[in-house]
This record gives sequence, structure tokens and C-alpha cells, in this order.
Amino acid sequence: MNMTVAQAGSFSAATLAIDPEAEAARIAAALRNQLTGTLRRRGLVLGLSGGVDSSVSAALAVRAVGAKNVFALFMPEDDSDPESLRLGRLVAETFGIAAVVENIGPTLKAMGCYERRDAFIRQLVPEYGPGWACKIVIANALTNEGYNISSLVVQDPDGKQTKLRMPPQVYLGIVASTNMKQRTRKQVEYFHADRLNYAVIGTPNRLEYDQGFFVKNGDGAADVKPIAHLYKSQVYQLAEYLGVPEEIRRRPPTTDTYSLQQTQEEFYFSLPYDRMDLCLYGLNHGVPAEEVGRATGLTVEQVGRVWTDIASKRKTTRYLHSGPLLVDPVPEI
Repeated sequence: MNMTVAQAGSFSAATLAIDPEAEAARIAAALRNQLTGTLRRRGLVLGLSGGVDSSVSAALAVRAVGAKNVFALFMPEDDSDPESLRLGRLVAETFGIAAVVENIGPTLKAMGCYERRDAFIRQLVPEYGPGWACKIVIANALTNEGYNISSLVVQDPDGKQTKLRMPPQVYLGIVASTNMKQRTRKQVEYFHADRLNYAVIGTPNRLEYDQGFFVKNGDGAADVKPIAHLYKSQVYQLAEYLGVPEEIRRRPPTTDTYSLQQTQEEFYFSLPYDRMDLCLYGLNHGVPAEEVGRATGLTVEQVGRVWTDIASKRKTTRYLHSGPLLVDPVPEI
């Protein structure tokens, strides 16, 4: 991917512009080489969430190996937005991909995912139960002095919402419970990959990959990650070129993990993806904070806080990228 580091005074959203035709061809060629070389697999499996990242990954997979060698999964559960399933089906139809629905709700219920989560919530809200809904939100990076403070938002059956600070054990318990969702989906993906002799596609973009916005051995597990080098803004450029349906390209990025609607910036990034992309690119390429501020509409101080937040997340989530640690190396492997 050819990108020029911003010159003084020229940094803007246009800095992240790519040649989508050339980039799509480059990624498709890389996928083919990875399949036939290192992986020695016949095709590709992925989960379709109705979001732009998985949609672009599906389109690239079809470019690489043809629709007949791509298999998609829709994996709703009790808290999923029905729109995710509808839009996922639209993607499969658009690109001619065979797909099946694997409802993971009963599996999650059997493992106690919902029951465990609700038990932790009831430590703060004893009446939490049927008819209630929840989500986790993070403090804004522009105002939190560099501290990532998460809060629980609950909604009662009458629609009243309450925001509460969580002690660490409640936060960790809720997150541990909901992480079962991503790990269960990945287990299903690998079942189908194994039976077909296919490889599993992971769908994180560069912002998610860099900042650890994935679950270890859940959505972080994959054989190939074809868009991990692309900023989210660039994924949208590819989406338009590849013919991803417009309503998916217009849909705000969402976690689709909690029972209350939740944007990604509410849960993790604090800023919309287009401004986060510019902040991350600026930090990665040594663009002065003043220029990043002009491009994003932030003050120099606010840019500094976002950069502090990026560094903090990198440090905290570094272990997500690591394989198992060994006492001694095994040189034969």
C-alpha cells in the first residue's frame, strides 16, 4: 500500500487516501499465496456481522479464491441486533457466498454467559433481571486525563437509564462473561474451517488491531487478517470500490455485544473512527500535534491526550498479540 508521510502543512483526511483497485488486487494476491503456501488450505471461512470490516473481508476473499471457495457464518445470540443478521445475509447474497446461521444463544446460555454477566451486574443493581438491558461505556479520552474509566449503563423495563461506576471485580466479571460470545463464534468458525479444509479470516482493521480491540482466542484468533494494515477510513474506501451495499457503509460501527445499542467509541475508542485514524496515523508517522489538531478539529492538548490513550491501550493489550510463553525455546518448531 503506497502512502506518503504527510509533509508540513499538508496533513488531512486525504493523507489516508489509497488506490482501492490496486490495494484490492494486492490483498487478494496475498490471500491466494498464503492459502496455497503457508496454510495449504482450499478456501476461506469468516463470520459476517453486517459491519463494514467483515463485509470488505468477504469481498476480498471472493476476489482471492472465488465465491465457491468462501463460506460465511451468521452467529446471532440473545443480545444481537436483528439488523446484523439481515445485513450479513445481504452481503452473502451480494457476493454469492454460501452461508448458514449458527445461533449461539443456546450455547451461551448453557455455559452461563448471561447468568454470570447478570450476577455481576446485580452486585451494583440488585433488581437487574428480565426486561432490563445494559452496556459498558468508557470515559472520553479528551477529558479523562489519560485514565480509561469504564461505567455500566443499565436500562430498566420502563426505559430509564442509569450510569454507574464499576469496581474492578464487577467490570472484569462482566467483560469475562461477554467474551464468551467472541470465543464461541470462533469455535464455530473453526469447526467449519476444519470440515472444509479452509482457513479462518480475522477481520480487524488497523485501529482495532493496534489498540487491542479484540478478544484473545476469540475474534482475535484467525489464520489470516487481510485488512489489519488498513485504517478504518481506508476500509471504507475499499468497501465502496468492492461494491459493499451502501446501507452497510452508512451503518455506524457497533460492538453488537451488549443488549443496549452501543457504538465503538462509547465502548473503546472515545472518538469516531475518522478522527481516531488521523490521530493514530499522526502518532505513527511523527506528524506534529498542531497539524493533527487542525485536521481533526482538536486542540494540541486534546491530541496529546488521545496519543496518551493510544499508548496506554497498546501497553495494556500487548499480551493479546502474544503466543503462549515457553520456559525454553523448541528449536525444531
